[in-house]
Amino acid sequence: MLTRISFLAGAAYFVCMAIAHFFGIKLPVLFVYYDVPFYAYQDKIISFAVCAYIGLFYSAAFNRSVALNAIIVLAATVLGLASVNVSDELGSVMSAKQSTLPYWIQTVILGGYLAWLIFLYLKDGKNQ
Repeated sequence: MLTRISFLAGAAYFVCMAIAHFFGIKLPVLFVYYDVPFYAYQDKIISFAVCAYIGLFYSAAFNRSVALNAIIVLAATVLGLASVNVSDELGSVMSAKQSTLPYWIQTVILGGYLAWLIFLYLKDGKNQ
């Protein structure tokens, strides 16, 4: 039950993220790189791409065989965000006063959620 709720919470989070990107609502957590220049069309594309996460996490909530795929995708996302956080490309659009700390905090939060899902997945596997 806790695993199901955790995956459904992820699906709900991604719904909120998709809405934020579609409407350009630049709120931290829903919009990781909330304070750097962006193009509105890119955020529309992101909002549609996030729909795949919504479907994946919703499906994972009800089907264990999908759960591992959702975990792998989230792990790739966390690693991808970490690589962006250290990239020269990100640095080139940041002002001298900006810090990557807010992006790292959000990356770590997603990493914590990932760790939680891994824990639940392994725990559930032992009970089957």
